[in-house]
Amino acid sequence: MKTVQAGVERSLDELLPGAGAVPHKLHDAMRYAALGGGKRVRPLLVYAAGALFGAGAAALARAAAAVEMVHVYSLVHDDMPCMDDDALRRGKSTVHVAYDDATALLVGDALQSQAFAVLAEAGGLPPARQVAMLALLAQASGTAGMCGGQAIDLDSVGLSLTLAQLEQMHQLKTGALLRAAVVLGALCGKDLTAAELVALNAYARAIGLAFQVVDDVLDATADSATLGKTAGKDAAANKPTYVSILGLEPSRVLAEQLRHEAHAALAPFGDAALRLRELADLIVQRKA
Repeated sequence: MKTVQAGVERSLDELLPGAGAVPHKLHDAMRYAALGGGKRVRPLLVYAAGALFGAGAAALARAAAAVEMVHVYSLVHDDMPCMDDDALRRGKSTVHVAYDDATALLVGDALQSQAFAVLAEAGGLPPARQVAMLALLAQASGTAGMCGGQAIDLDSVGLSLTLAQLEQMHQLKTGALLRAAVVLGALCGKDLTAAELVALNAYARAIGLAFQVVDDVLDATADSATLGKTAGKDAAANKPTYVSILGLEPSRVLAEQLRHEAHAALAPFGDAALRLRELADLIVQRKA
């Protein structure tokens, strides 16, 4: 895991514009947001799925960097005053605090564009598969994915959602990009059969929900120093969460159930899916 994380850091350093290039402030802020922090869960999923299908290092490096750029852009925008209004992310000041609101807005826009440029330039892949990968990342990022989920999240503050409504929101907001990471990694290796895609989708669904359930538990139980972001924000903002709907202990039970579902989904791949299983464990058992 440390090897992949270090490799992703190098890839991001190489694939982001240099801080010395014009416009200096924007490029510096992009690098501030993307480098030197984070668990890199999405890139880890790219590499783990790629290992399952024998993907090449060059394609994996670009797919992982592209997914992480989209994720970081979403964090930069999510932290802005017009969204969740947070001052702390990955243990340091958020971009709009360290720079300013306008720069933060542009950082998110530029990281999103850079992600697609990076993925489009991944060499050695059949053109049709590469186009499919670009479409997958676009769908996972837009109204049918991350942005759609964020819109529902903003509209749900102060409301009472059903468990099904909460699951739909998080399958879009968090789950779509996690699924994209898994499938992009696999597509770096081969065209997928229908059965392989069904199994990977089931795995991604389980870890996507588990990721959010654990996030909700940690927001309610951990401190800001441990999380690297402001703790207790969901309760303070009166947001519907798994903890507010189910309670703390049932949420922990649900996360463990989803971990087992993720493992079960990988059964057709046997021991070759070890890294994906381990990442499901990491997602559920993490403390930050």
